[in-house]
Amino acid sequence: MNTASLRSIAMVLLAAMLWGTTGTAQSLAPATLSPYWVGALRLGFASAFFAVLAWPALRRGAWRGLRGAALPLAALCVAAYNLSFFAGVKASGVALGTALAIGSGPIWAGLLQTVVLRRWPAPVWWLGTLLGVAGGAAMALSGGAGVRAPLSGIALCLLAGLSYAGYALLNKRLVAQAGPAMVNLAVFGGAGLLSLPVALLLGGVPTPSAATWGVVLYLGLAATGLAYLLFSAALRHISGATGVTLALAEPVTAFALAILVVGERPSAMAFWGLGGVLAGLLLVIWSELRAAPKLRA
Repeated sequence: MNTASLRSIAMVLLAAMLWGTTGTAQSLAPATLSPYWVGALRLGFASAFFAVLAWPALRRGAWRGLRGAALPLAALCVAAYNLSFFAGVKASGVALGTALAIGSGPIWAGLLQTVVLRRWPAPVWWLGTLLGVAGGAAMALSGGAGVRAPLSGIALCLLAGLSYAGYALLNKRLVAQAGPAMVNLAVFGGAGLLSLPVALLLGGVPTPSAATWGVVLYLGLAATGLAYLLFSAALRHISGATGVTLALAEPVTAFALAILVVGERPSAMAFWGLGGVLAGLLLVIWSELRAAPKLRA
């Protein structure tokens, strides 16, 4: 068994658990801040988090190891994901929007890996991915939400999934050039600079309350900073496509928090969906661990 791959899989699952707290955290915040500003400010706090961790490497000039087009493209992907996800969910509804954005990510990642790297993921990987995506969709739509949505909203959600998949594959290449903290400082700092003018244009001048600042601080440091640090470090030993698929553990965490914290009562369909996600994740993990030890991309 590949110990490094197993440890990396655990790191991605932990990152996904942190991402899964995002919805609950936002639900506890006063609705006084535009979602565009929530996205932009959490990128800012995450950048500060990465700057503290990367400071020793910055002093050594480790940033010189980052070169090529992958860095600005990764920053663009993070900014595009951050903005298109919020806009897509607002237009399509939380259930359908989340299912489209998170569910399409692994499929985009598998297709990008095939086209760019000319390597088709194993059939077991595809089986696990599709099972996990179907389960996640069942969990998201179990509340009886309608599937009607404007084409623009659907397109934005699919763009969010594509942007996230693109970031993961590009980030895997970048962490081979420099440490995860340095890479994410550059990527999220660039994404924050791209997002701020868009947030100002679409969200106006922010007027956040103290409670809102607390939520944004948590989102930036834990659900974004720590989570993406774990995710980036894990990509050194597993494929980018597998990393994106393992992130389907996010709705499992959100599901548990909805029951334990919010007090929701999920339907039977939601529990069937949960089973599908867990079965899909096990298949993807098995596919990754049985792969021959080699440089993955």
